[in-house]
Amino acid sequence: MKKVLIANRGEIAVRIIRACRDYGLASVAVYADADVDALFVRLADEAYALQGSSPKETYLDIDKLVAAAHRAGADAVHPGYGFLSENARFAAAVMAAGLTWIGPDPEVIEALGDKLRARDIARSVGAPLVAGSDGAISSSTEALAFARRFGLPIAIKASHGGGGRGIKIARHLDEVEDLFNSATREAVAAFGRGECYVEQFLERPRHIEAQVLADRHGTVLVVGTRDCSLQRRNQKLVEEAPAPFLSDAARDVIHKAARDICQAAGYVGAGTVEFLLSADGVISFLEVNTRLQVEHPVTEETTGLDLVLEQFRIAEGKPLGLTETPAPRGHAIEFRINIEDPARGFLPFAGRIARFAPPSGPGVRLDTGVVSGADVAPMFDSLVAKLIVWGPDRAQAIARARRALAEFEIDGVPSVLPFHRAVLAHPDFAGPDFRVHTRWIETDFADELERQHRPEPVAAEETLCGHVEIDGKRVELRLPASFLSLLGRAPANNGERAAPEPVDDTALRAPLPGNLAHWIVSNGDHVDQGSVVAMMDAMKMETAVTAPRSGILAIAAQAGTFQPAGAILAHIAPAPAEPSTPNAGSRPEALS
Repeated sequence: MKKVLIANRGEIAVRIIRACRDYGLASVAVYADADVDALFVRLADEAYALQGSSPKETYLDIDKLVAAAHRAGADAVHPGYGFLSENARFAAAVMAAGLTWIGPDPEVIEALGDKLRARDIARSVGAPLVAGSDGAISSSTEALAFARRFGLPIAIKASHGGGGRGIKIARHLDEVEDLFNSATREAVAAFGRGECYVEQFLERPRHIEAQVLADRHGTVLVVGTRDCSLQRRNQKLVEEAPAPFLSDAARDVIHKAARDICQAAGYVGAGTVEFLLSADGVISFLEVNTRLQVEHPVTEETTGLDLVLEQFRIAEGKPLGLTETPAPRGHAIEFRINIEDPARGFLPFAGRIARFAPPSGPGVRLDTGVVSGADVAPMFDSLVAKLIVWGPDRAQAIARARRALAEFEIDGVPSVLPFHRAVLAHPDFAGPDFRVHTRWIETDFADELERQHRPEPVAAEETLCGHVEIDGKRVELRLPASFLSLLGRAPANNGERAAPEPVDDTALRAPLPGNLAHWIVSNGDHVDQGSVVAMMDAMKMETAVTAPRSGILAIAAQAGTFQPAGAILAHIAPAPAEPSTPNAGSRPEALS
């Protein structure tokens, strides 16, 4: 390999660009319109425009990505995580174009990406599994029958899901139908296929995963474990390695199952096998992620490995340099830095980061895709950076993390920093008894966090762009600010901010940026305050939109369209007053 196109954005693109430099490879970035001045675009050796704004038009467009690789003269593609990283069709297209795919073979991605086939593989090697449906189910009636047979709670999961999407947990029989339908909609929106299956759900489980490396010479090796139990909406926020408070017996079961599953599937590259561990010690296989994980740095910090460089080596056909699982060196904790307000239910925010001042010092690593002045686009994930803290043991890692998070400052947009600081002060996480589980944030975390200031979006200033695109390729261009005056031109709005919109008390606004998936009610319907009227597809799952008042709904936004936070979705006008009816025997003239 000589030149790698990175089919991704943000901090993971920066991470791969740096690995390319370390390995002696040239890097090629591709970017959506909103990412034109992003850090990863500036750091790459070359950058090409994808000519679009939405994920579908850019980072999910296989033809555009392959074409960009050819134009750049790249000979390999790294998918990062998310987007097309677990898309077998993309892997096949890359290979068909004569390029090296840095990941497992398409047929392996297809097999392990189908959760039902993955369960079959896990069952065939004797991996621990809870009871589940025999294949995909076609209706909520089948889900109800399973719940009555095996008991509640049950998990309804998209067969072709991943990344926390298309997963619903039913704890009561009367919610099974709605949750089955919701999981199906999420699956169709995210993966284009709506098949779902059901399985028993372990209550209050921990989320444990094993990092696997496998080469083309038959070596499959587990290089460490991680705990990723701190989650909200099935999305991880804090991860650590090695998984703490895990018995040697449980660790052995997880290592063996992960290795055997990957061996049976013919896995090649870096991958992660995920498990659930109940409070009473029951272990169950969850899924295989056929890509690099967001949380891979904690494994790197405790093993001394560079997992991206290992991906490069494996893609080139080289054997693994390891022959056995390395003993963990100390302890590492990763904190995902999302632009969200935890006090508002982790509501994401799009805007400009006025100040980004990360910490440093012993044991501190930062993987970031932003700097001060960077814009957080509303159409992409809210993750902008990851703080990774290492210590010789877990107690020291926690102490260093407290220091690092106290130093970390982000201004201009809300962030999850207050949540992370509160977690490190909580005995369930930092105490001698690890009581964290996958629903801990929703059920046990009772810290009252102050709502953060959510500024109005910064009006764009009329300035000269710092680059030009020549045939789609980004080229730096630096001109003095006085150049406009030489052309006899002036900024269109003289830098003035647009007049604020008048207050509209009837407006139903989008609670967060995302796609308006569908309306539950129809235009002209009467809605009650607090009732769910629509669903938005945001932050990798469906979010309910509720009516702020009662009245008659007038729909203003079409289902299937992207809506920024605060956009008007509909208007709710007061219902007309019912005509008064005189009481029997009353005199008309007495009525007024």
